[in-house]
Amino acid sequence: MLFALLASNEKAALSDLADTLTKNDVSTEWTESGDKALFILDAKKFDLVVIDEKLSDMTGLDFAKKLIAVNPLINCALVSSLSPEDFHNASEGLGIVMQLPPLPNKEDTEKLLEHLSRILNMSSRKTP
Repeated sequence: MLFALLASNEKAALSDLADTLTKNDVSTEWTESGDKALFILDAKKFDLVVIDEKLSDMTGLDFAKKLIAVNPLINCALVSSLSPEDFHNASEGLGIVMQLPPLPNKEDTEKLLEHLSRILNMSSRKTP
């Protein structure tokens, strides 16, 4: 089983994503703020963090910057309404697995799970 932390000020915005994760054997936990997410991530191990565009205390991009400073190897996806080029420029160097559209749906979530699966499979391979 995989574990995902969903950081969103509005649960409804990520409800389809959460439902699809659950149907794919991913246990989810919710938080509404970046500071609470950092506290939770310090205490528990997660395979994935999904960050909404706006949290109760900061933007999703600001939270991603804080997160990478304390856990540079965490797998995270960020909801963003920026164009792909602007998103790339704004998030370059943060190691974000995938940009998600506002209100990510089942197909977006399945694509995210495919990316995550490849990453986890690569990291579990032993070097010769």
